[in-house]
Amino acid sequence: MTLGQVITLGPIHLPPLRIFLAIGLVRVIIRGERLADQMNSLDWLMIIWGVWALLSSLFHKDPSGVLVNRLGLVYNGCGVYFLLRVICQTLDDVVRLCRITAILLIPLAIEMLFEKMTGHNLFSVLGGVSEISEVRNGRVRAQGPFAHSILAGTVGAVCLPLMIVLWQQRRKTAIAGIAACLLIIFASASSGPIMSALFAIGALLMWHWRQQMRLVRWFFVVGYIGLDIVMKVPAYYIISHIDLTGSSTSWHRAALIDTALKHISEWWFAGTDFTRHWMVSGVQWSKDHVDITNYYLRMGVDGGLPLMFLFIAILTKGFSFVGQALQQAAALPSSSQFMIWALGASLFSHAATFISVSYFDQTFVFLYLTLAAISGVCVKGDPLIVSKEPHISTRALPRRESFYRTAKKRKN
Repeated sequence: MTLGQVITLGPIHLPPLRIFLAIGLVRVIIRGERLADQMNSLDWLMIIWGVWALLSSLFHKDPSGVLVNRLGLVYNGCGVYFLLRVICQTLDDVVRLCRITAILLIPLAIEMLFEKMTGHNLFSVLGGVSEISEVRNGRVRAQGPFAHSILAGTVGAVCLPLMIVLWQQRRKTAIAGIAACLLIIFASASSGPIMSALFAIGALLMWHWRQQMRLVRWFFVVGYIGLDIVMKVPAYYIISHIDLTGSSTSWHRAALIDTALKHISEWWFAGTDFTRHWMVSGVQWSKDHVDITNYYLRMGVDGGLPLMFLFIAILTKGFSFVGQALQQAAALPSSSQFMIWALGASLFSHAATFISVSYFDQTFVFLYLTLAAISGVCVKGDPLIVSKEPHISTRALPRRESFYRTAKKRKN
């Protein structure tokens, strides 16, 4: 659905996603569903992130207006995360979730391919998106129901690892999902999604060196420091040279980091209401801001360094959970371990994408979906193996007992 479909109640806007979230939360309450085991550290980080997002609104010029906006931000993020945390508690649930995602991406890919060929967006009948697609350097940039073609393509890119999750259990669905993701990336005709897909594929390939990840991380840290020493400008300006389609604005993304650091005194504590003086160009939708095409900086502009660091901590904890789960799953088949790794690859694709893309539409759903899946299967570090027999439900046994019983059986 586009963001054009919305019910307005005073200052509150309720697009379909928020209505569906409310229905899901009502279901959880009526059925008495709850989180597996107990709250984990990632759950608490999400809550703290939401609390500071609300509290920081008090330090802006229009506290009430900003508070309404932050309520929407927190409701969206925490709503998607905790609803899926309740629903998605085992790797079996992750497979179902990824399968549903693959099936939904197929018609989206077909529509975006049609849009790419005709320049006409069929989702325009729902409002919220233009009927005529954007054309840059002679290339039609399909966007489907999303607010921008880059965000549409990003969805295809970050979902690629989720399709790999299905490879062992639902191979035909996995192939169809991979094809859909690639078509979405192609139809968007944007460099950002291509880079996001390369990050996702690169993260998947690192599976073969999973035992040396500490060394790999230090290699990139030392490599970045080396670039910063030899380059005449800060090392992050290397992204200004990335242009895979001939129509990128990568220089803007590098310059945005530079100017944000120069003006850090304006936003470090609780964010800022004015960034228009940061750069020469502004945005049509606001006379007070420039185009914040960096999701980490977007968090900083909204809630200062505390909100930015909390967001980074959430991502870091997600990666940590993947590592812990793989250690606990050492006795399981490599296929089950690789599924956990694929979830981490999807999260890595998001984390890398945030350097150049800010999620300002429904794209954020796929971030919190991935975090919820990781958190759900890694409660207390105990991942659960996928049942090869569809009639056997791992939910029938207590979580920890099912994990070790299945692992012991396969080992014997």
